Amino acid sequence: MPLTTRREPNRLWHRFACMALCAASLPAWAQASGTAAAGNAPAPALAAALDSDPVRMGWMQGFPPAPDKLITHTPGGDKFPRNRWLFSHIRELGPTAAVWRGNGPASPLPRAERDIGKVPFTDADGTRRTFDEMLALTYTDGILVMHKGKVIYERYFGALDGHTPHIAMSLTKSFVGTLAAMLAADGKLDPTAPVTRYLPEMAGTAYGDATVREVMDMTIGVRYSEDYANPKAEVWDYARAGGMLARPAGYSGPPTFYDFLKTLQKEGEHDQVFAYKTVNAEVLAWIVRRASGQSLARLLSERLWQPMGAEHDAYFTVDSIGTESGGGGLNTTLRDLARFGETIRGNGRFNGKQIVPAAVVADIRRGGSREQFASSGSAAALPGWSYRDMWWVSHDDHGMFQAAGIHGQRIYIDPKAELTIVRYASHPVAANAANNPITFRAFRALAETLMQ
Repeated sequence: MPLTTRREPNRLWHRFACMALCAASLPAWAQASGTAAAGNAPAPALAAALDSDPVRMGWMQGFPPAPDKLITHTPGGDKFPRNRWLFSHIRELGPTAAVWRGNGPASPLPRAERDIGKVPFTDADGTRRTFDEMLALTYTDGILVMHKGKVIYERYFGALDGHTPHIAMSLTKSFVGTLAAMLAADGKLDPTAPVTRYLPEMAGTAYGDATVREVMDMTIGVRYSEDYANPKAEVWDYARAGGMLARPAGYSGPPTFYDFLKTLQKEGEHDQVFAYKTVNAEVLAWIVRRASGQSLARLLSERLWQPMGAEHDAYFTVDSIGTESGGGGLNTTLRDLARFGETIRGNGRFNGKQIVPAAVVADIRRGGSREQFASSGSAAALPGWSYRDMWWVSHDDHGMFQAAGIHGQRIYIDPKAELTIVRYASHPVAANAANNPITFRAFRALAETLMQ
């Protein structure tokens, strides 16, 4: 039976627009692989969610759209609020590689709708809010909540709907980390091996004396900054090499992801401290391709998308030679993201089959080194957490763990509450300092309500 969808009327945004938090955004394509860790500082109020709604603003409407309503892949052509349209239309402005869903039927997502919009919580500032308020405050494009294996809540806003893929940003890393762990469980990848066993090209780079496990858990000492405020940060070189940021006239930098990765140099020591850097995910994606002999898109299709009964094809953004962005280029529909989240919550079992080895999920849930995480720049915002196989692990009393991406992308799994929440968003602030103080509390309050 087909799933029904529900698009929330604009009155929700009208009601809570005055409370929305935002700040100026960097070019959206350049942000496709930024840091998911964040502090607790609130963002300055510059615009409301309603006022930036892409439908209300008329972005890309008309044949052709008016010049002032165009979204373009040029420097400055995709800043906030244009990213609120762009995040649901990535493949219209750049090359992509499809993740085939296969010929089989879509797996069912049973429904047991509940009105959870009025579930209360207290945010980091001590303000009493509701779940619906959280949606507006965090510029939600779509959210789907599953409890005990059933969809209890599904809403869409702005440019997103149930059949349109949205960019997952750094949720992509958790897919890559899961695939790597699955290959390790199959004996096709050795996490204790040096990176150069799979990538001899990386000898003489920051990864020349690193192990695969150090890459998987991001304990690599590499000179690479994702400081968006610094125009000379390496993140911009990475984005231009991968085609995520338009190149200026006369560009002579690395033309591909592979060429960029080979320029990275060591800074500090490996296996000493957790350091969240997107280039680690790109190196891991390269290792996964070599170990499996398949492209990232085909491997994801065969190992996850087809077995779990995805409803729609997903797709990756790719560079000039068709290499998928393993750091932030995956685009999926919200329902298929929920299927993946439920696969992981179910200890790898979904759609009547064991898709991910249970031992892989158990290893993720155990987390990585809490000591190395405690010494990192992420520890202040996420005390007591760790990072394993490119998943964030809270170690709280519910065993919550998550995949997280900039601008508010999330796969939130609470095993104790039997709860999976997937959310796509287009917050104008890249770092999740604008999301976590609200989102974490809203999700936990919902979990506790559902457990009553």
